[in-house]
Amino acid sequence: MIRSEILREIAPILRDQLVVCNIGLPSQELHMIDDQPTNFYMLGTMGLSSSIGLGLALAQDKTVISIDGDGSVLTNLGTLPTIANNVADNYILMIIDNGSYGSTGDQPTYAGKKTKLEAVAAACGCENVVTCKDVDTGKVLQAAIDSKKMTVIVVKCDSGNIKLPVITMDPVVIRDRFMKSVQA
Repeated sequence: MIRSEILREIAPILRDQLVVCNIGLPSQELHMIDDQPTNFYMLGTMGLSSSIGLGLALAQDKTVISIDGDGSVLTNLGTLPTIANNVADNYILMIIDNGSYGSTGDQPTYAGKKTKLEAVAAACGCENVVTCKDVDTGKVLQAAIDSKKMTVIVVKCDSGNIKLPVITMDPVVIRDRFMKSVQA
């Protein structure tokens, strides 16, 4: 499976959660598959979905799922020790590890070589780290939500992108409707 197929499969699970989605194609894919006011689409700031999601989880009680890519997490490795040392049991970081920088042309990442992000997360002190195959993402994500424990999920999948348009929604509209969902 590629990332867009995973997002399509888990969209019904995400619908009732606050979601902070990674920059570029992941946000565009989620927007196309199942646009929800509870989805915050990153239109800039590569590597910060996990940090923004953690901050949101620490600031309120609803479940927050950050969907990030291996390339973005590698860009901001400081997020993993920050997550480990600021445990928010309403926070899930789901890293879709396709071994590439998907939004910029599928150039290989080090996660597609020797670096194992699940080992990095554990070494940083993240206590609940789960690795799964792409086909198991839905059940692993639901189990993490049900556990009510901060969880890092590393989803191993194939690299690849689908053709789709950019998100034309104004960033202020994305922000405002998301903030209303947080406050609801």
